[in-house]
Amino acid sequence: MTITNIQQLLGLHTQNDFLRGKAMADLPALENAYLRIEGGRIAGLGPMAEWSGSETETVIDASGSLVLPAWCDSHTHLVFAGSREMEFVDKLKGLSYAEIAARGGGIHHSARLLRETSEEALYQTARVRLQEIMQTGTGAVEIKSGYGLTVADELKMLRVIRRLQADSPLTIKSTFLGAHAVPSRSGGDKDAYIREIVEEMLPVIARENLADYIDVFCEKGFFELRDTQRILEAGKRFGLKPKLHANQLHNFGAVQLGVEVAAVSVDHLEQMGDAEIQSLQQAETIPTLLPTAAFFLRMDPPPARRMIDAGLGVALATDFNPGSSPSGNIPLLLAMSCIQMQMLPEEAAGMMRGEPGTDVTVTIAREGQEPFDLTITREVIALTSVRSRILIPGYAYIRISQFRVNTGDDLEAEIEELFEEHGELKGIILDLRNNPGGVLQASVRVVDSFISEGRIV
Repeated sequence: MTITNIQQLLGLHTQNDFLRGKAMADLPALENAYLRIEGGRIAGLGPMAEWSGSETETVIDASGSLVLPAWCDSHTHLVFAGSREMEFVDKLKGLSYAEIAARGGGIHHSARLLRETSEEALYQTARVRLQEIMQTGTGAVEIKSGYGLTVADELKMLRVIRRLQADSPLTIKSTFLGAHAVPSRSGGDKDAYIREIVEEMLPVIARENLADYIDVFCEKGFFELRDTQRILEAGKRFGLKPKLHANQLHNFGAVQLGVEVAAVSVDHLEQMGDAEIQSLQQAETIPTLLPTAAFFLRMDPPPARRMIDAGLGVALATDFNPGSSPSGNIPLLLAMSCIQMQMLPEEAAGMMRGEPGTDVTVTIAREGQEPFDLTITREVIALTSVRSRILIPGYAYIRISQFRVNTGDDLEAEIEELFEEHGELKGIILDLRNNPGGVLQASVRVVDSFISEGRIV
């Protein structure tokens, strides 16, 4: 199958690197393009001028449309039993997140509802939510437990996530978040609950392979630094990769702890200082921002602009949950990231990429046609902007589809290879048709390849 006449094909990064600082604004694109898919994998792409189809090939005309990688939502609480709309008025009256939790609301309210809900009912409602986020472009999602707060109910949530992994076309990762709050049944004995997590929950989760990651809500009044490190280190011993909720309400060292334990990510980050930014500059831990949570809680959003200008890369996620962020809509998330956090559209969109080798299902809808789903596998696309061939003996054809950072080097390599394989050439046809431009210095390098003296401007 081939998608043709794509107005703009976006996200053509040639390496799967975590983009940092100024590099986040680089969102490579190809104008008037095609994309060929074979066996669920991207088999080819390029400008329409180079496309040649066959009579047996399925062709989708994407005239006037953009094509880009599906969104990857790396922080959600998508499995839950009911919403918490009653807390909306409490927030309007000035109650804080911590004050609502202290009154038995928030996570504790969700836990009570979940205990009363069957695994089948949880599965069916979560399945509907997955369908909804697919319709707004999400192709990969992380889902946390954390509304169980008992051995049986945490396992119930994780088993629902496993069923979703088996049944949904989305790529789904599972995170154990037993340390989301200290349950009221414990009578405030946090140490006893932590022992329950480490000694009773984790062994079963590891034995049944129910989770990929372990997470902790590291916050004053919930799980302090020492508690968080104890739980994350225990999770690592059971083969789970650490993540943590950090610096949402207070700045007290959670980011630095995340770096210390080599966490995959530290998420939220509304409360950030220079020390936290500096600790992340030399780390592989990914700062993940959740601006919709700050919006619904009427908090100042994470300082994305300051972090990016300091050379950090950031990821974005929805924090989809029944109370503080009741939305898994990533287009809304991107709009908030630009409006509230001063991120450029290229920075916001570029941070939603997924892991190579994972599958993503997209729904294709065209006016007058029935929508249909298409599953493809993410790959790092090795895209060169320079291609060449011999037309007739002595004459070569070189096509430059776009001026990219490496175009000058690629052109010189192509010319050198042509001479090595075919000897002296009488002429070269340089094709720049439909080239949308790009990096100025690359175009200067191209000119320099053909002019031996004089000034190039």
